[in-house]
Amino acid sequence: MANQGLSYEGCNFLRQRLVLSTLSGKRVRIKNIRSKEDDPGLRDFEASFIRLLDKVTNGSRIEINQTGTVLSYQPGLLYGGSIEHDCNPQRSIGYYLEALLMLAPFMKMALKATLRGVTNDPNDPTIDLLKTTAVPLMKRFGIDGEGFDLRVVKRGMAPGGGGEVVLSCPIRRTLKPVQLTEQAKIKRIRGVAYSVRVSPQMANRIVESTRAVLNQFIPDIYIYTDHMKGANSGKSPGFGLTLVAETQNGCFLGAEMSSTPQGQGDPILPEDLGRNCAKLLLEEIYRGGCVDSSNQSLALLLMTLGQQDVSKVLLGPLSAYTIEFLRHVRDFFQVMFKIEVQKPLEDERKSGDKVLMTCVGVGYSNINKTIK
Repeated sequence: MANQGLSYEGCNFLRQRLVLSTLSGKRVRIKNIRSKEDDPGLRDFEASFIRLLDKVTNGSRIEINQTGTVLSYQPGLLYGGSIEHDCNPQRSIGYYLEALLMLAPFMKMALKATLRGVTNDPNDPTIDLLKTTAVPLMKRFGIDGEGFDLRVVKRGMAPGGGGEVVLSCPIRRTLKPVQLTEQAKIKRIRGVAYSVRVSPQMANRIVESTRAVLNQFIPDIYIYTDHMKGANSGKSPGFGLTLVAETQNGCFLGAEMSSTPQGQGDPILPEDLGRNCAKLLLEEIYRGGCVDSSNQSLALLLMTLGQQDVSKVLLGPLSAYTIEFLRHVRDFFQVMFKIEVQKPLEDERKSGDKVLMTCVGVGYSNINKTIK
């Protein structure tokens, strides 16, 4: 099977397939990529993602046919080190970072990646959300250390971009199994309201309208305002909000919203954005679980790659993206999860069905890591 590799069709879930291919060492061939569309083949942002994979690996073989509708990928060794990459502005840096976070702990050398492009847009997770939800989740699996950092040097809103982000991630030989089965109550909410190339008052207006909604839920709320000026403010105007709720047992649930780029859809008032984002966070809390919906696939991947021991994580309802991710994990690693649906108790009627995911890790060991 490893020699034959795996074969897929279509452009959906391209990142999942390439990331899992890189980790498992299995070749993957994807055909009929938008073959029926007027503009067939890979988009620019997908080509940019493939170039990024090429930079962090050593010896990868990538073949794309002339129309861009067939991609063959033979993964090399994860090398890491210091890299710089200009991300395509069609997608935000979050699109590239989500995949990098999955690969970074298994490099030969600790990764220090400088990514440039759009830091905040309405479609992909922003850097603020990844920093406050994905990074603490990875620390649960033993991926931590002083060198683990994700910071925004410059903010760049869609469509112009001009932002810059630095990710530093340590390497690990093995991951710890985890047991995240208890959903605790929310103890505090933190957030950041940011604005670039607009009046700083925009961020204050977002904070006020957000607090008006969330103060009815919990008193311990603090929302920072982040207004970047001059060279650090990118090329396009915009504003947005990232909110994170922390539970009593140290789990983080996040939600966020960004203003729509100029000329793309209806403009939104800061007050409406704050209110809507607060409701999104309350919805995420209602969904429950120990991991929010944007990080479900990251948690499941780290469980799969853990030591040969049982890991359990309680999730809210699975997203369509996560369900497809489970299928790909089965293809690449032959790992099946035990899925138990937990109905809410009588006094928790107002919360949705939760899913307890259990698996035994494959005992993945970082063979690339240099032995000191």
